[in-house]
Amino acid sequence: MATQKLYAGAKLREMRTRLDLTQKAFAAKLGVSLPYLNQMENNNRPVSTTVVLALAQEFGMDVTELSAGDSERLVSDMREAMADPVFADDPPPLADLRLTASNAPALARAFLTLHRAYRQTHERLASLDEALGREDARIQASPWEEVRDFFHYCDNYIDAVDRAAERFAGEADVRMAALSALETAGITVEMAEMTGLRGYDAATKTLRLSGRTAPSTQVFQLLLQVALLAQNDLLEATLDFARFQTSEARAIAKIGLANYFSGAALMPYGRFLSAAQNCRHDLEILATRFGASIEQVAHRLSTLQRPGAKGIPFFFVRVDQAGTITKRHSATRLQFARFGGACPLWNVHRAFETPGRFLRQLAETPDGVRYISLARDVSKPGGSFGSPVRRYAIALGCEVRHAEALVYADSLDVTNASAYEPIGISCRICERKDCHQRSVPPLERRLSINANARGVLPYEVS
Repeated sequence: MATQKLYAGAKLREMRTRLDLTQKAFAAKLGVSLPYLNQMENNNRPVSTTVVLALAQEFGMDVTELSAGDSERLVSDMREAMADPVFADDPPPLADLRLTASNAPALARAFLTLHRAYRQTHERLASLDEALGREDARIQASPWEEVRDFFHYCDNYIDAVDRAAERFAGEADVRMAALSALETAGITVEMAEMTGLRGYDAATKTLRLSGRTAPSTQVFQLLLQVALLAQNDLLEATLDFARFQTSEARAIAKIGLANYFSGAALMPYGRFLSAAQNCRHDLEILATRFGASIEQVAHRLSTLQRPGAKGIPFFFVRVDQAGTITKRHSATRLQFARFGGACPLWNVHRAFETPGRFLRQLAETPDGVRYISLARDVSKPGGSFGSPVRRYAIALGCEVRHAEALVYADSLDVTNASAYEPIGISCRICERKDCHQRSVPPLERRLSINANARGVLPYEVS
């Protein structure tokens, strides 16, 4: 098999700018000529082995970052945006999108921001009766979407917060460490009968936790309060770096960072990565060992992207019963739809039918990449009779080349091509011609309609 050439011009330019080096100085440190560096930075030439070694030796760079990062995400996001009917007459070819993502990532993000504004304006006009008279109508990204994209393009790994959480946890019982930190701050912790999960009264310095929730949830909420109080300066500095457009987005992101700290303290990076590798990523063993829920463990596995100590690149997603994605992240080439639900052929949707069980699936995306996917329901009871149950399902997976490191791959014939089910991202950007679950035609294909014949679909994809 031919070795895939590595084009990483945007990352080279980004690194040189961060180091405040001229092209001439950077080329000298890499041991290449100035014209050669210029060609690599403009993706006219691939990054050579000599340059990769120099990046690692001279700058201590984790060279896996050259092939990972924003490019695949940007291509996926742009393809989905181009699936909008407004572009139906003349959509750009996939090759052009890849060139844009590689050579001009800032332009790609600006396009996505513009399309998102257009989409929101279009939806607002569609419900004009509701929008009229509102003084807070805006065309920029909603605060929730802005925060979601922040974590999405950070690879769902926030280094400073992750390391601070690991230092806080140390080798001690993290629950006792959290209680001790709160006690030192003069805060009283009380268990209470309440519908919410957590309530903090700053005036009386009293933290109330729901006695109806699982122990893992209680510890998580303790750590979250520690993050908001003891790690406030760190969280604020991270928020300053992110430059959110609205105060609402900043407030949501602060809660998100506090949640991140909680998960990272409950499952400290080094210990958790080692334990995951030793038990071959058995979610139940990890949940028991770290006092976490199955969902918390799966989510944490998807964040193990620390430079120089990366875990398996996983994707993680949570969906509700309507198929709407409520959490999503992927460190793999598989990217999720930004709008709407996931592919209906994916096993995550079947998890609701088998509560308490893990479902395994070998799947192949239209680009030929093969994955192993694990799905399970993670419904959350209300804690009392009559309280509503929140029903979700999660999926965790990785490329099948990592199968030996997963206990869930045991007994699966990963070498059998017919064992892989065809899945996609969303119908508008899925190129499969004969999918029996297709809801709308693919963007980049012509259709033929025969009034005298009807197959599974009312049209044929050419």
